[in-house]
Amino acid sequence: FPYTTLFRSGSWFEVITLVVCLPDTQDDTPNIPIKLTRVGVTGVKKLLQVERKNKRPIILLPTFDAFVDLPNNQKGIHMSRNPEAISEVVETVANDNTIDIESLCAKIVDKMMIKHEYAKRVEINMTTDFMFMRESPVTKNKTQEMAKLKAKAIGFRDEAGNITIRKSIGAEVIGMTVCPCAQESVRESDKNKLLEFLDEETTQKVLDTVTFASHNQRGIGTLFIEVPENKKVEAEDLIHIIEDSMSSPVCELLKRPDENATVMNAHKKPVFVEDCVRNMMEKVAKKYADFPDFISVTARQENQESIHRHNAFAEKTTTIGELKSELRVWLNEKNLWNCWSSNGIFWCI
Repeated sequence: FPYTTLFRSGSWFEVITLVVCLPDTQDDTPNIPIKLTRVGVTGVKKLLQVERKNKRPIILLPTFDAFVDLPNNQKGIHMSRNPEAISEVVETVANDNTIDIESLCAKIVDKMMIKHEYAKRVEINMTTDFMFMRESPVTKNKTQEMAKLKAKAIGFRDEAGNITIRKSIGAEVIGMTVCPCAQESVRESDKNKLLEFLDEETTQKVLDTVTFASHNQRGIGTLFIEVPENKKVEAEDLIHIIEDSMSSPVCELLKRPDENATVMNAHKKPVFVEDCVRNMMEKVAKKYADFPDFISVTARQENQESIHRHNAFAEKTTTIGELKSELRVWLNEKNLWNCWSSNGIFWCI
């Protein structure tokens, strides 16, 4: 680094700038020559304003994790280059109303590839709170609801120096699930009690009319989808898919009629944790049927149990092509056709 000093020459002072070269320890050879998969920084927070066409801008406070791989002949990475790349890109795109968060991550990956010329793989993960508006089911009170918005980009450099970057967007949303097994047990128990003083026809009418109790869970649904070039995935669409895959969405502001409607509606749609993941996958296959077959999708559901100390968990990772193939086999077995319109195109699987 440069610094300035004064030298006296007779009755005159000369200003001389000296340059001191500090050792670059990271470029040394490690004691143990083993390559590392991911090295970097976590928890880098930035203020990000996302401009939107014909809408108010969104203010986000995202947290970034930035990693590169490390060859076996280098002691360490140049760690400061990771937050430096994040800062440079965030400042560059501050007033760009065409950028989305997964493309932002892709730009950071591209910048890090330049700064870490030895890296073969670069990864950026971003998570932020995301506010969206919701109306309560009956009173229609407007409320601000929170979800987690996620983005990811991974870059690969081949032996010829060519770089390929794949980017994904995701969301994590809280909802409500109702256990089908417990509900069926309660229904059967109540049926036997009703038959003690009612005939079978009347009992069946009661069973068809009444909503039966069950234990509930706070469900945490997560959906991640890779975004191909020239395609766009809206965060609000992912949130809707996740919420609609559970028994019911939840709401910050519920008056008494809203509470009643939420509970009643949820108990009319009981789902296992496995059902939530399958529901998400089916909706993804319909919504993004025009995406290339290689596009990856991950759906995850964790239900916080109310009658157990443990939680329930389910997950599926697949590609659009594999997903459509699975659904096609199932529909053929049932002699069904499943057709829909996606992005102006009519699709059947």
